[in-house]
Amino acid sequence: MSQMKRRDSLLKELQSSTHTFDVVVIGGGITGAGIAREAAGSGLNTLLVEQKDFAWGTSSRSSKMVHGGLRYLGSGQYRLTRDAVTERQRLMAEAPGLIEPLRFIMPHFQRQFPGPRLFQILLRVYDWIARNSSRHFLSPSETMQWVPGLNTTKLTGASGFTDAVTDDARLVQRVITEARQDGALCLNYVKAVNVLRTNGNVSGIELQAEDETETFTVNTPLVINATGVWADRLQQPMDGQKPMSIRPLRGSHLVIPWQKLPVSCSVSLFHPDDKRPVFAFPWAGTTVLGTTDLDHTESLDNEPRIAGEELDYLLRISSSLFPGAAVSRDDVLSTWAGVRPVVTAESRGSGSKAPSKESREHEFREDNGLISIAGGKLTTFRLIAREALIRGLNGEERLRPGNDPVFRQNVPPQRPSNISHQNWQRLTGFYGSDLSAVIQAGTTEPVHDEMASGAVPGRLLWAEVVWACMQEDVEHLDDLMLRRTRLGLIVPEGGKALLPKIKEHCLDALGWDDEQWHAEEARYSTLWREAYSLPNRPEQ
Repeated sequence: MSQMKRRDSLLKELQSSTHTFDVVVIGGGITGAGIAREAAGSGLNTLLVEQKDFAWGTSSRSSKMVHGGLRYLGSGQYRLTRDAVTERQRLMAEAPGLIEPLRFIMPHFQRQFPGPRLFQILLRVYDWIARNSSRHFLSPSETMQWVPGLNTTKLTGASGFTDAVTDDARLVQRVITEARQDGALCLNYVKAVNVLRTNGNVSGIELQAEDETETFTVNTPLVINATGVWADRLQQPMDGQKPMSIRPLRGSHLVIPWQKLPVSCSVSLFHPDDKRPVFAFPWAGTTVLGTTDLDHTESLDNEPRIAGEELDYLLRISSSLFPGAAVSRDDVLSTWAGVRPVVTAESRGSGSKAPSKESREHEFREDNGLISIAGGKLTTFRLIAREALIRGLNGEERLRPGNDPVFRQNVPPQRPSNISHQNWQRLTGFYGSDLSAVIQAGTTEPVHDEMASGAVPGRLLWAEVVWACMQEDVEHLDDLMLRRTRLGLIVPEGGKALLPKIKEHCLDALGWDDEQWHAEEARYSTLWREAYSLPNRPEQ
């Protein structure tokens, strides 16, 4: 039975009679997935629901970095950096191919802050926390070997260090898979309508599936609200308690063909406009420019999108770093914008601190069985998950040991001869124990020849696309194009030219007819233009 049919069967079962869970998790991003993983792994009867798609929000639109937060160390947030560096090392060890080391190069220019001496001191502390030495200093000529095409004007050298990079949506999917293997029920496109209470204490939750008018309820004494920037919608502060103050901050990115801007490492620089760290880095066979950091004032019910000012901001850093590449808006393959759920002590307005100065620490609100979370980082999802459960369960006696792995260690099947070693490591990291079934789901030919022969070898296989349609809860075409695969981000025009071939491979696996396919294609095309393409040029 396909995952899609199993999902429908599970949904009908929940709707037909009232079920009881030890914990219900609201939100299918990385925090919610991590909570479901820790809860189910501890033997708790666990339900996770997400009102849209898994990783639809911030967790598919991050900067893809699993990092320790070097800049947070620079601003004195030692605990946050320590926790993040420790978790980074752990995740890299548990899931190679999914969380991969990435070299960072910070060029130094005359009279630019921070200078190489200060930066090397910061890196020394960073390495000490990680118990791993990765820093080194590069002369100008060595810098050019690492970063061909870099601006050499007033270049005095560069500092190098190692962090890590991932596919954030795939990370969420892998964590959900691990949770399911321990018995968690995870449903996308199911909305939390209302938290139910008995004598003031949480006793259940009212839910509603997409495109259905009827609601249904499940019983639970514990609801964990991991909805990010939407957290305050379910949270009603107790008497005398201030509401959780969430400041939605938007970070936007540009995706550039690697051939136009070839980088083999992450190249970082402080932006000349506001001295924020921005970077160009290789990802999924492309080069990404990011990120911005500004208040998101649009409705949180709509897909976030890049603004014209952000496009100009990111193109300026490209011109500053790589003047010879002459990257322009015409070179951009796609964009993405994510909204960070940053907790602030100040109200927004002219008197509030700059977005980049806000802390990335997480915060909890507790209300008689309802635990709400805001803030935090992708890298520390496991620690946040455990803290939420400890609060909700009044201790850690019912939790599994803190050193138990997030990802099961599996012996991969034999590598097919037509798949490179690098791509096989990626596949092993992406799919874990499902890899044999993924390979059997379809052909191991690459989806797109140009992707397969790009600078980052061995991209997406048709088997992965078919597997996603069969087994990974694809309800809409954008789930497949933007999150299960990244074709909508890394192929021109959102992968429009590939859609006929995708239909040929996937229509039966999806269980759709021609009419539904055309409706989904129209929906996806509209969504891609509105949220993942370039903003309109300003009127002349």
